[in-house]
Amino acid sequence: MLGLLESGVQAAAHLQALRHVCRFDEVMVWSRTLDHAQRFAAQHGAKFMGLEAAVRNADVIVTATNSLEPILKGEWLKHGAHVNAVGSPRLTWRELDDEAMHNTLIVDSREAALKEAGDVILSKATIFAEAGEVFARLKVPQRTETTVFKSLGMAVEDIAAVRLVYETVAKNG
Repeated sequence: MLGLLESGVQAAAHLQALRHVCRFDEVMVWSRTLDHAQRFAAQHGAKFMGLEAAVRNADVIVTATNSLEPILKGEWLKHGAHVNAVGSPRLTWRELDDEAMHNTLIVDSREAALKEAGDVILSKATIFAEAGEVFARLKVPQRTETTVFKSLGMAVEDIAAVRLVYETVAKNG
């Protein structure tokens, strides 16, 4: 099961990307604005529901909010779940509470996370690895553990995406 917290462009992009690498029996969506959640659910074959219900029993959760205070509680997370926390990218903003943040934490950049990510800074969570370290297999999180990826976005990721698009267009003429 996939739980999406919010129903905007980021949620749609994550849903599309995740469907390429995972199969979900159900997709749950929550939004602060009920009609946004209902519209998103109808467009993407998802079910809209309350915040806690969208998280409980989900294998993967995407938080794509502009929340100032934590909305995702660690007590709701299923053991072994994975959270993509891509919203609230400010020093004092948070999407996840301390309990959620004290799982196996992966970031795109330690330096950026420790300067810009309220979720990381305010929870005083220990960073397990950067995503690059995981991809290079220098650090390997346990599959049985609950993992959190706090992303702030990096220019190198944007450049890699642009290059992929450019090469695909050039190849297909």
